[in-house]
Amino acid sequence: MVHVRFTENLRRHVDCADDEVPDGATVRACLDAYFQVRPDVRSYVLDDQGAVRNHVVVFLDGAPIVDRRAQSDSVRAGAEIVVMQALTGG
Repeated sequence: MVHVRFTENLRRHVDCADDEVPDGATVRACLDAYFQVRPDVRSYVLDDQGAVRNHVVVFLDGAPIVDRRAQSDSVRAGAEIVVMQALTGG
């Protein structure tokens, strides 16, 4: 199982409880499994082309994913995916 977790800041905007999803080969496969249970979260995390939205960052085992467009980063069994709101400014 892969643990999918959302920061408290995102939970203020959308109902996105932490959950376990079946192991997936990619971040996208894991996110899709999560979105099957909570479809309203998808449009907050991904844009209409399926890419990670500009105001969102997805981490895989503590590191930002490389492929924001297709989320093709490989996922190991037992991994943790954390979705958080991106911070901008200075």
